[in-house]
Amino acid sequence: MEAGGSSESPADQPKRGKSKTPRKAKDSVLKQKSPAEFFAENKNIAGFDNPGKCLYTTVRELVENSLDSAESISELPVVEVTIEEIGKVKFNTMIGLVDRERVDEELYDDYETAKAREKRLAKEARNQEIQAKNAALGKKVKEPTPAKAMKGRGEASFYRVTCKDNGRGMPHDDIPNMFGRVLSGTKYGLRQTRGKFGLGAKMALIWSKMSTGLPIDISSSMRGQNYVSFCRLDIDIHRNIPHIHIHEKLEKKEEWHGAEIQVVIEGNWTTYRSKILHYMRQMAVITPYAQFIFKFVSDTSDKSMTIKFARRTDVMPPVPLETKHHPSSVDLLLIKRLITETSKQNILQFLQHEFVNISKAHAERLIGEMGPEFQPKMLIKSLTDQQIVRIHQLFRQAKFEDPIGDCLSPAGEYNLRLGIIKELHPDMVATYSGSAQVFEGHPFIVEAGVSLGGKDVKQGLNIFRFANRIPLLFEQGADVVTRTALKRINWSSYKINQMQDKIGVFVSIVSTKIPFKGTGKEYIGDDITEIATAVKYAIQQCCIQLKSKIVKKMQAREQQERKRNLSKYIPNAAGAVYDVLKEMAQSHALKKKRYEDEDATLLGKVSTRLITKDTLTEKLSQHVEQVDYEMALEFATQSGVSEEPREAIYIHSLDTKSDFIDFSNSIFCFRLTRERTINGTCWTL
Repeated sequence: MEAGGSSESPADQPKRGKSKTPRKAKDSVLKQKSPAEFFAENKNIAGFDNPGKCLYTTVRELVENSLDSAESISELPVVEVTIEEIGKVKFNTMIGLVDRERVDEELYDDYETAKAREKRLAKEARNQEIQAKNAALGKKVKEPTPAKAMKGRGEASFYRVTCKDNGRGMPHDDIPNMFGRVLSGTKYGLRQTRGKFGLGAKMALIWSKMSTGLPIDISSSMRGQNYVSFCRLDIDIHRNIPHIHIHEKLEKKEEWHGAEIQVVIEGNWTTYRSKILHYMRQMAVITPYAQFIFKFVSDTSDKSMTIKFARRTDVMPPVPLETKHHPSSVDLLLIKRLITETSKQNILQFLQHEFVNISKAHAERLIGEMGPEFQPKMLIKSLTDQQIVRIHQLFRQAKFEDPIGDCLSPAGEYNLRLGIIKELHPDMVATYSGSAQVFEGHPFIVEAGVSLGGKDVKQGLNIFRFANRIPLLFEQGADVVTRTALKRINWSSYKINQMQDKIGVFVSIVSTKIPFKGTGKEYIGDDITEIATAVKYAIQQCCIQLKSKIVKKMQAREQQERKRNLSKYIPNAAGAVYDVLKEMAQSHALKKKRYEDEDATLLGKVSTRLITKDTLTEKLSQHVEQVDYEMALEFATQSGVSEEPREAIYIHSLDTKSDFIDFSNSIFCFRLTRERTINGTCWTL
């Protein structure tokens, strides 16, 4: 039986296996995604959550790129942003699609059944009856709200977003890769940057490809070029390479340098209109040296608008500098990359030149602490993984001097104050700029401004947050600035009513590494003690300045009140004094002389009516005015307000070839200009 069983079953099993269709063996089950494909599938990470947010983020990315481009060549930025609404018919014409009438109405999402229509009409009839009864009883009748038109899921809104600047422009051959290859750009490195992911307009191109399928148009020209580069391209998402439609050099018809980018995307202007306008307004606050022109173009004339945010100053902050890594901020992977990319030969040179705050003597001490297997002349490329780990451990344990923060470029107290005054027109404003501080080896600077009153400012706290000179408009509740202003500042101790006063709180944080929280990087966490402490201190310094101004204003108000009270009793006081003087003059004339010298002269004038009640009233009024003027002058001197008439100050045009030096603080800016004339050199203020 065993033999029979063994001879039967093995024979049957292979036969049954061979009778089935054999499966095709796969070489590998692993799949790869390109960076472009990853961000296309996870577009919410880059701020492209929904059509409305996509429109907002596209505007933001283009504006910030334009500012960076202009500032990189020390050019006062001029940025024009245009959002053009594109109807369904126009969009279909653009893509060459012919509109077709519906054949099967029930197939569409916005189809209304007979039952639903009957229900809707019944509801409208009931509302009309209620409105009629209220009108008959004399009650206030609400205007009937128009029925919302049913919008199908496929009915999208499309917009052409155009951004033009006067920046550096782009090299002709680099344009395709700068827009059509994700995670490639010019801003990588350790420096203060406006961007959050390094995607820029690439994400707008990906969204355009996903929502409309249309390419992006780029026009660019650099200084000294006699042509304009024009490129029309989209992106091959799966391969992460540009797909070029047109790339050519055109004749340059006008003197212009910069870039003009045009992209058509799906969006929602209605829901994100206020966010986009708030973004432009706050950008005008933090960059008062830039001029912004924003246009919204629609077929409906009442929806179209043009807003100009004029330049207020020509004082620009310095360009952020690329810096080296601080030893306490590096990780193991970064150390290995620096070893791979360094041009230095030995470990001593590597430590000195690839990190900040490591001198030659300090590097030698560190090498001695690493162990006997480390020598100053040891080749850096010969380090083993274990030796690199030892370097990393020592970096985490050793003591290093903090970075000084000279690589940072804050907006500046002068610019921040100007921006607040230009956009909000407050009654009072105070600003403060702190010194550089450090968290986790990264330098940061906190600037703050607090304003009272102003145009279009709501009662209570109005918080404006900036990170590396860009506005943060989302997820405000968890931000360190919001929590500090709401919970850690005792506003009443500074004579400020938190609920009734119109308070503007502006906080700008710049750093080589902004510690954003969340996938969208829209707020700064409250868990970093160094930043939270610096934010609180900066706001408090502004409040102290405001308290001094508020107290002086209250004193001036009290002085005015005293003046009104004195003026009110002047007629009665003058009448009483005149009656006393008149009685004294009569007794002086009837009896022997009781008064001599000046007193007798005064009484004589009263008797001859050279001094009357009106005379005393006029003199008392003049005295009150004189006292009030002296008090006001003292108040103005203490508060820094000039009573002298204001005169226009003319500054020479920046276009002329002249040397100049700026003298500025938080209140003023003086420019001393040197011009070379026939008679010599002339300095003009």
